[in-house]
Amino acid sequence: MHQKLYAGVKLRELRGRLGLSQAGFAAKLGVSPPYLNQMEQNNRPVSTGVVLALAREFGFDVGELSQGDAERVVSDLREVLADPVFVGVAPGLADMRLAASNAPALARAFLDLHRAYRQGQDRLAGLDAALGQEVRGLSPWDEVRDFFHYRDNYLDAIDRAGEAFALGGEGAEAALARMGVRLALGGEDLRRYEAGSRRLTLSGRASGATRRFQVLHQLGLLTQGSLIEAALDAAGFQAEGARAIAKVGLANYFAGAALMPYGAFLAAAREERHDLERLADRFGASLEQVAHRLSTLQRPGAKGIPFFFVRVDRAGTITKRHSATKLQFARFGGACPLWNVHAAFETPGRFLRQLAETPDGLRYFCLARDVTKSGGSFHAPMRRYAIGLGCEIGHAGDLVYADGMDLKGGFDPIGISCRICERPHCPQRSVPPLAHGLRIDPDRRGILPYEIGE
Repeated sequence: MHQKLYAGVKLRELRGRLGLSQAGFAAKLGVSPPYLNQMEQNNRPVSTGVVLALAREFGFDVGELSQGDAERVVSDLREVLADPVFVGVAPGLADMRLAASNAPALARAFLDLHRAYRQGQDRLAGLDAALGQEVRGLSPWDEVRDFFHYRDNYLDAIDRAGEAFALGGEGAEAALARMGVRLALGGEDLRRYEAGSRRLTLSGRASGATRRFQVLHQLGLLTQGSLIEAALDAAGFQAEGARAIAKVGLANYFAGAALMPYGAFLAAAREERHDLERLADRFGASLEQVAHRLSTLQRPGAKGIPFFFVRVDRAGTITKRHSATKLQFARFGGACPLWNVHAAFETPGRFLRQLAETPDGLRYFCLARDVTKSGGSFHAPMRRYAIGLGCEIGHAGDLVYADGMDLKGGFDPIGISCRICERPHCPQRSVPPLAHGLRIDPDRRGILPYEIGE
């Protein structure tokens, strides 16, 4: 059965960008102002005629109507509302979806409020000193992650700026030389730029891919300052330090877009069937850089496969998370222990494949690989991570890694985190689900020391 499309927020945003009144917008779409008002308030679904008119009159990518951050907000709301403070008063899933669709700004404000509450509770418990929590307000790292998270990890203006530089053909080192910046190797820092002497020093121990990326990062700071500052102004960060962290992230985004320009990289990804090693070789990048770039290919009108990308350390802590899919990652705690990204540390140098199903019934093809970052000498510390990349099972046939696999069976049940996972018999559950009661029988013990109630 065809699902009705409610996209009131998207219609209001588009009308605002165009500077049109409801009457003017309705005339362009061939509907009456009252009818448009009902669609914008999500009292009526968007009709087929309106969808066609949006594409015809404004060149609007109608695929964006059914996308956006509503699913992300719902996922975050579910996790937050599983907090014991909401026991007995938490709204149902239908209400959460309604809030995410009709009042996304209010829903995000609620998420920010809960985050501030959690941080306050942690401080009172004395954990702030150990975990580096902020004294008050949002954690700057979380605020910056949300900045990218709610934009599908795609920033059009900066992405196009990186692509334009790559297509110019000058080369990063030549561009720096033209600007009077001297490039040198040495020192303990991965990258150090001295504005006074216009000297950029890179670590001689870093790999070629890392050095190329760092040169492009500095070039982005030097040549795209106005664009980056405009993006930071629009973001309106609240947490102290968030703006500086985001500036690094935006310069990194430019570097990735310049190293792997959108059009060429998308075409190569399709040609190579998303083979990370072949793409890394073609673009002089690392496996992690390639996997991260694949998760950003969400340009309107020229979208790639919606991937999720995650990086996990050996303690199970998620250190990077980006998702253009409905699969979201835990905001608190580690990733599901049944996910193959954890097993990547046990099989260094190998790609691990997994078919996984989340509690909402969606099925994914998951790829995991360990990543070792050498310090460059015997006494230097070595860093080890695992990266995970995946997509919905319907796209798996476009990946070389799915060759020879039976894509119709054998799906492992994974979740977001134990605290909100509803599976009652998971043998790897670490804590009870907060949204359900427990039954405990001292005379009976199964896999878990409790049974999960309704």
